[in-house]
Amino acid sequence: MTASGISPSAVATFTAQERERFLANNPNSVALAERARKSLYGGVPMHWMADWSTPVPLFVERAKGARFYDVDGHEYVDFCLGDTGTMFGHSPDPIARALIEQASNGLTTMLPSEDAVVCGELLAERFGLPYWQVTATATDANRYVLRWARAVTGRKTLLVFDGCYHGTVDDVMVRRRDGQTVPRSGLVGQAYDLTQYSRAIPFNDVAALEAALVEGDVCALLCEPAMTNIGMVLPEPSFLQACRELTRQYGALLIIDETHTISTNIGGCTRLWNLDPDFFVMGKPIAGGVPCGVFGCSQEMAERMQSARSEAQEHSHGHGHSGMGTTLSANALAMHCMRANLEQVMTPAAYAHMLPLAKRLADGFRRLIAGHGLEWSVTELGARCEFQFCPVPPKTGAEAEAAFYDELQMVLHLYLINRGILITPFHNMTLCCPDTTEADVDRLIATLDNALADLLALPNARE
Repeated sequence: MTASGISPSAVATFTAQERERFLANNPNSVALAERARKSLYGGVPMHWMADWSTPVPLFVERAKGARFYDVDGHEYVDFCLGDTGTMFGHSPDPIARALIEQASNGLTTMLPSEDAVVCGELLAERFGLPYWQVTATATDANRYVLRWARAVTGRKTLLVFDGCYHGTVDDVMVRRRDGQTVPRSGLVGQAYDLTQYSRAIPFNDVAALEAALVEGDVCALLCEPAMTNIGMVLPEPSFLQACRELTRQYGALLIIDETHTISTNIGGCTRLWNLDPDFFVMGKPIAGGVPCGVFGCSQEMAERMQSARSEAQEHSHGHGHSGMGTTLSANALAMHCMRANLEQVMTPAAYAHMLPLAKRLADGFRRLIAGHGLEWSVTELGARCEFQFCPVPPKTGAEAEAAFYDELQMVLHLYLINRGILITPFHNMTLCCPDTTEADVDRLIATLDNALADLLALPNARE
């Protein structure tokens, strides 16, 4: 028997059945997939869009609220929501109006507007850091904050947690294997040694954190308050407080990336847990699904950033480039949508709706797991929850990865897709939005329950 309690042979049989069902029910997606292979690398506009459980990509026609519709006319309840890119639902009405309002008033000018001022004020009020900058993505925000961290500390080494997620910043593409920092497997075109200035340590390990910081070369610890992309991993009590105390003790900065963990609260874990970071980063959901990212900093950091910038300009005789910012950063369209999102979409009322639904979903997962006699666990984080193929919730990225059973995960996802439900593709994470209903939640629980019943009814399923 596998660690999950379900045999590979049963999973393989189940997968064949569900793949056949998908191909029979989705002729238009199949046809578009064939056509796309002639012009799009891998048949999709971004290669990871082919990494779902379906035998060919599922092509979407439209999306609204907690639902989307494919090109074959099927309706889906969406618990993925763009992997938090549309955390508050697809095309919320205030965002749709903001897009229309700004469309004829200029999309980008390289100049600020009143929207920018309002967004800065709202961000400062919500997250507790006084100064803000706007980027095109959270990856950009993390990249720029890392530059600032190196500039203000005079140090080069970045500290991250094993299995972290901070977009596609080069410096975070490391893992911890056999006690050593190594490049992530599968990296393409990596030209220099990432381990020279990046160090990966286990999450929830205070001793490892201090051992990494005591060397005195770490500019910053870049971390999510809870790990979300290796499977969800929650912090142990007082661990994040230790992160704050130890970074200060050893002269490193604390950067909190809440791109995914904003599911917890209107002020994120940063305000909910009083994390007091030097820098705060967020991307995907901040402008209601329009590409945008932000980073905020403390008063002290703002002063040190200005000193570092003045010094760099002095050395370059007043010319040069900071290495930060793109032409479309803080464009007028993104700023107008971010303002609408902060004022009208990402509200206390939205969280008041989302959080109880996620709790209902997590409780339902636990009931059906127990009902099938499986030794799995469920992890919750605000509006997010996830079932994992291990008896207790993991404490580190390595533990979460060890519980992966890719073939089982993929066929369960495919079973759900074939019955009109979508969850996050890369692990078993779900997200509830303001448009999700109790009926949607109950439908997901019942459908997953049926999936497990059908799978476990196969011969030798529990071998």
